[in-house]
Amino acid sequence: MSLRIGDVAPNFQAETSIGKIDFYEFLGDNWGVLFSHPADYTPVCTTELGRTAALKDEFEKRNVKVLALSVDSAVSHKGWINDINETQHTNVEFPIIADEDRKIADLYDMIHPNASETLTVRSLFIISPDKKVKLMLTYPASTGRNFNEVIRVIDSLQLTAKYSVATPADWEDGEDVIVMNSIKTEEIPSRFPKGYKEIKPYLRTTPQPNK
Repeated sequence: MSLRIGDVAPNFQAETSIGKIDFYEFLGDNWGVLFSHPADYTPVCTTELGRTAALKDEFEKRNVKVLALSVDSAVSHKGWINDINETQHTNVEFPIIADEDRKIADLYDMIHPNASETLTVRSLFIISPDKKVKLMLTYPASTGRNFNEVIRVIDSLQLTAKYSVATPADWEDGEDVIVMNSIKTEEIPSRFPKGYKEIKPYLRTTPQPNK
């Protein structure tokens, strides 16, 4: 049974590039990003892990912990990290999970047989502090992720978890948001004192409430 949005993210224990971890303990009360890679020493993955490391401050200020997964060993990961740091001019400090037996890949449905019988596709999960899966992205092995989009989605998820709003297409942090239809129009002024626009009865916008 594959995971779906709203499901509880399964806990696991694993060897990683920084030692053994318990997933839930590692996350604590933070948000989490768990993402998989087909294998170590692969070119697209090298750029992705370097980009993730470069975004360390952006993840930290959003209280997000990141960890990657590859089906190779922790020893292999450590050697690969040296290459990543050298070629991407960064410093990988987050853990890379060693999933040689593919237990975690199976747990999170990261192996798609029609793509590869043995290698994980590029799966990415955003997990909230209550350990619920809030977003899933899946890319083919040939296409690197857009990490600006990952950050944008985290901003949206954290905002909409706190306020009764949704974010429109192409929304960026700081732009107007949509008032949820569960809020009656007459209730908007008290809930969103910055004002609102009624474009249609079902489409009401307001300035981002936490800015």
